[in-house]
Amino acid sequence: MSHGIQQDVTAVKAKRTIRNLRWWVLVLFLLGVTVNYITRNSLGILAPELKTSLGITTEQYSWIVGAFQLAYTLFQPVCGWLIDVIGLKLGFLICAGVWAMVCMLHAGAGSWLQLAILRFFMGGAEAAATPANAKTIGEWFPKKERPIAAGWAGVGFSIGAMLAPPIIYFAHASFGWQGAFMFTGVLAMLWVILWWLFYHNPEQHPNLSKEELEFIKQDNEPPAIKLPFLTALKNVSKNKRFYGIAIPAFMAEPAWAVLSFWVPLYLASERGMDLKQIAMFAWLPFLAADLGSVASGYLTKIYTRWFGCTRTNSIVASSVTGAFLMISLALVAITKDPYVTIALISVGGFGHQIISCMLSALVVDSFDKGQMATVNGMRGSAAWIASFLFSLLIGVTADKIGYNPLFIAMGFFDLIGAVFLVSFIAERRSRRA
Repeated sequence: MSHGIQQDVTAVKAKRTIRNLRWWVLVLFLLGVTVNYITRNSLGILAPELKTSLGITTEQYSWIVGAFQLAYTLFQPVCGWLIDVIGLKLGFLICAGVWAMVCMLHAGAGSWLQLAILRFFMGGAEAAATPANAKTIGEWFPKKERPIAAGWAGVGFSIGAMLAPPIIYFAHASFGWQGAFMFTGVLAMLWVILWWLFYHNPEQHPNLSKEELEFIKQDNEPPAIKLPFLTALKNVSKNKRFYGIAIPAFMAEPAWAVLSFWVPLYLASERGMDLKQIAMFAWLPFLAADLGSVASGYLTKIYTRWFGCTRTNSIVASSVTGAFLMISLALVAITKDPYVTIALISVGGFGHQIISCMLSALVVDSFDKGQMATVNGMRGSAAWIASFLFSLLIGVTADKIGYNPLFIAMGFFDLIGAVFLVSFIAERRSRRA
């Protein structure tokens, strides 16, 4: 009798499925990236006070930012390969746990050098976010849904940056700058627990229906092949399409670095805003970036339906559209109104996230599942090399020549990247996908 009851209970549990589970998994990942960016951007929001409290110069601050960017650059392919080899759940869990702990350790920093060391370790762990993004989309969505999924996944990268100013401001008001770092680190650790409890691969997820699993697997992609690290890098580097993605990423990232690390300092030093005003307005470019992330995937549908583009060409066209929107950053140099400045930077945030999401979509569209995290990590490294160099350039030039020449340069970088994107990726035939 008891055996029969146990069978009935097991059967009920087996049938407890969640409709459209793939989108709930994406929400879980999006939440993690949101927390990632809150911890990451805490430094930029607190920069004016840190410079005063710890006696940090602008050039020293650029080295703190550069330490994070250097680690992020170096470790993205490593984190991507790790995720490809040991799996998304465990790989991302390890990295998220490390960045949560290091964020909390920021509270004990007493000099710019200590902050730089901590930011290096934090950057190495947070480098997992970009390759994990591609891996999540590749594992949970069929090809026809990946551009839209990439757009929604990109929301996490900007909504965290959008939420960071008010969250950090109130945490700082309540606990001081040390408490603000502790608070965001605890948020990250709470998400690590959620990821451990609720994420499973599609084949192993207890709440995924057979029908949805078949829908996810409809493209009949070959099983992922796990390669040694250097072999994986060598294989990717031989593919011309990789450079059509990596070069535009290189040209795009300086603008995002400025939004993430330098805009609060720029608003304080060039526009005379205090921390409260920065908290009120610095989130707007990231709200625009959120909208750009969401719009990017649907923009590909417009190019497909209205202009007959192939799936690949619709992604390329969407990215080029974002590149033209980036010209708004060049206009920052000719305006004196701080509110117009925020509006122009916001247009740039919108355009950047279109580009970024579409480059991620091209990775999952162009490479097999066994390479996706590695390729997106390599793409991220190319991007963050530019981010690292541009931050150092700002550090040694901003106090001497101001920010205007840098904004003008950022306004046109992405148009250069678009040339390589069209040359290396765009399909020359007019057939539909």
